[in-house]
Amino acid sequence: MNRKIGMIGSVINAITVAAFAICMMIRFNYGSYLVCIFLSLSFICMIAALAEECTEDNRVAGKVAMILAGVYATFIMAVYFTQCTTVHNEILTGDAERILNYSYLGLFFNFDMLGYGIMALSTFFIGLTINVKNKKDKALKILLLVHGIFFLSCTFMPMTGMFVNHRGSSSMGGAIALEIWCLYFLPISILSWMHFKESE
Repeated sequence: MNRKIGMIGSVINAITVAAFAICMMIRFNYGSYLVCIFLSLSFICMIAALAEECTEDNRVAGKVAMILAGVYATFIMAVYFTQCTTVHNEILTGDAERILNYSYLGLFFNFDMLGYGIMALSTFFIGLTINVKNKKDKALKILLLVHGIFFLSCTFMPMTGMFVNHRGSSSMGGAIALEIWCLYFLPISILSWMHFKESE
């Protein structure tokens, strides 16, 4: 059951990452917000299954990864559920729109950045626990550990004030950065599925 949950989580994760990339390309914001909710849930399943494989000497790293995955999902689900409900269904003006609407790069955008920073930290800690048995496991471990670097940029960039007074999140640079992230994270989902499949 543990590996099956990991496999299902990895598949859903891969699908949602690909769907997010497509929604970004066609500028379907509502779709990209919606799939991120399921991305966060599938990420928990994937990390939980990897953490279950921890040996005694790396169990703490696995627990840290699990807790961070839960924190990430909480931030992300709050941000994108708000975009799909309150922001989408109501007419917001003034401070309410500036704070709640993700596209204004305000408070909820900062929460989103923090969430993905914590996700990166979760991948780093779970990467420490991977017991390498083949080349695919080695690639998965490296990708997870290196992904941890995103913690620094996602967490500290909003603190610099570089996003303050921006009026939209549809810049070409931001879209390209997100597409690159999708290209990076998709192999993690696929390799995780292969890891669980070969462990059966």
